[in-house]
Amino acid sequence: MADELTPDNPETPEESEEQAIKQRKNGLYPGVSDELAENMRSGWADTELHDLAPIAQAAHTADRRAALSARFPGERLVIPAGNLKTRSNDTEYSFRASTEYAYLTGDQTHDGVLVLEPSEDGHRATIYLLPRSDRENGEFWLDGMGELWVGRRHSLTEAEQLLGIPAKDVRELAEALKQATGPVRAVRGHDAGIEAALTDKVTAERDEELRVFLSEARLVKDAFEVSELQKACDSTARGFEDVVKVLDKAEATSERYIEGTFFLRARVEGNDVGYGSICASGPHACTLHWVRNDGPVRSGDLLLLDAGVETTELYTADITRTLPVNGRYTEIQRKIYDAVYEAQEAGIAAVKPGAAYRDFHDAAQRVLAEKLVEWGLVEGPAERVLELGLQRRWTLHGTGHMLGMDVHDCAAARTEAYVDCTLEPGMCLTVEPGLYFQADDLTVPEEYRGIGVRIEDDILVTEDGNRNLSAALPRRSDEVEAWMAGLKG
Repeated sequence: MADELTPDNPETPEESEEQAIKQRKNGLYPGVSDELAENMRSGWADTELHDLAPIAQAAHTADRRAALSARFPGERLVIPAGNLKTRSNDTEYSFRASTEYAYLTGDQTHDGVLVLEPSEDGHRATIYLLPRSDRENGEFWLDGMGELWVGRRHSLTEAEQLLGIPAKDVRELAEALKQATGPVRAVRGHDAGIEAALTDKVTAERDEELRVFLSEARLVKDAFEVSELQKACDSTARGFEDVVKVLDKAEATSERYIEGTFFLRARVEGNDVGYGSICASGPHACTLHWVRNDGPVRSGDLLLLDAGVETTELYTADITRTLPVNGRYTEIQRKIYDAVYEAQEAGIAAVKPGAAYRDFHDAAQRVLAEKLVEWGLVEGPAERVLELGLQRRWTLHGTGHMLGMDVHDCAAARTEAYVDCTLEPGMCLTVEPGLYFQADDLTVPEEYRGIGVRIEDDILVTEDGNRNLSAALPRRSDEVEAWMAGLKG
């Protein structure tokens, strides 16, 4: 990785003062000769892009901003994208715009801020962005974030054409916000500089109301979002196929071969993985969020793969399959797997418009409780097990969650709007029951220990029931085996 341009230190105080004068004169850093500065100012072609078509979701983001405007009339609303975060020394993590900002704008650039200013007919939206790097003062090649270092960014005019929102220079925003009057709400946690400019203008309670509204606004997906979620599921299915094809190489290395294989698909077809991939082989499958992915992959064990591709528009899939590494389930593995499959079938059947959100969880948990009683692992009847929550020793987690731009989408929504809600067409959620028998669990027979099974699919509520967006991946144990054999053959 190249170092940023670091001018030589002057050798004497007189030279230091001379360089400082040049810096003030040219707007450049010390150590840059006048000749080089002049050379770098000129000889560059005009690369401005003209007649750009709006991004695919521009009409949808406009509708979303209109709904936000109607909810908070007469108030200034500030929604930042966020800033780069240091990974180590002078390197940064890959940037991912805040969900609220991307949802309302379709833009994904760091340091951007959407501001909705009150107006007579609602609000006037402005997006504040970094403009093109200045070539006159040398910023584009001397600044570490200049375009010769990190790549071209859109001009403000280009951004306006793409996003359908008037654009201004974000470097002027903080001062403007300090001078602003009237009620203000902001999405917190993404841009410390913007928050500092609003310190005496916002309250935690009012800002939380904004965050909650934007979370609940995403409960029902529009047509663009449904299309993106389907795209994410289709790419994820191909990623799972990639993994099955290289299980022999994973056996020779570790779970990280699986992680890397899936990541390749995510980066080629999308933006990234939507969350840290869980590539849990053997007893690691009993750790719900096993993301170390540094364990062995052995023939005869199960591989619990929980992973999702995030599309370039930041919508993620969230799918889990529990696969026999050698392609065939053992008798006890199949017994546990089939029980989880039966529970998932019951859960998916409960997803439909007009049903309570909690219904799919209750349906799946009932099946698992009945199986645990049937196997003699807990005293029945199932009603007693469910009332006392005894199944939770082996089921551990809820049976699903909302899905969208965040893998656990709409997380700031109120209880009455989310887990106590009635399902509507356009809602998208996961159904993911599981059974996990820890390797050191002395309350179950030895043959159960170290086996973890989860099956997860992404389910869209439709007008007449539901649609499994991840149906391209088989779920029934015999179909999984046939699918794996076909891929390995």
